[in-house]
Amino acid sequence: MATFITHPAVPLMVAMLAGRRHVSLRLALAGVFVSVLPDADVVGFRAGIPYENILGHRGFSHSLSFAAICAGLGALGHRSLKASRSVAFVFLAVSMASHGGLDAMTDGGLGVAFLAPFADDRYFFAWRPLEVAPLSARRFLSGRGWDVLQCELRYVWLPFLALGSLGLASRSWAGAHFRGRAGRVTVRRD
Repeated sequence: MATFITHPAVPLMVAMLAGRRHVSLRLALAGVFVSVLPDADVVGFRAGIPYENILGHRGFSHSLSFAAICAGLGALGHRSLKASRSVAFVFLAVSMASHGGLDAMTDGGLGVAFLAPFADDRYFFAWRPLEVAPLSARRFLSGRGWDVLQCELRYVWLPFLALGSLGLASRSWAGAHFRGRAGRVTVRRD
């Protein structure tokens, strides 16, 4: 799995690209929350649920179905998120589904049950540059955890920050460009 620190990169980048006009701060924070929510399935280890079980780690909670269900529930509160119902649904669905996407880019584990509960198959992407994060806090706070964070910085955070910054810059340029044109009056003489 990618770390709980890196899963919020996707909703933060999408919020930067979309801008506050479309993605409010509340909606962005909700996106950050749902981006890490699928890993709550690790409590299943303590309950005796095997990793490979549909309710195990990277099972149903990492599926596209679960992302759609949670996004639908979140969209019911679209007013409190200061967004339209459709924007809230899409943003929350992308934020949560991105969790499985990042996990499918790791070099370990059993894969992600994207199609659960309709299929038990687990998948990885062909490109898997991310080192799998340790599940225990002790191992995460070791040199292994530091190696994982450096890898995530290189392959997730830096590209997403660059893309998000590009979105901010383009909106800033477009705003200045159109504000400058608004003050001009063109007189046409025929």
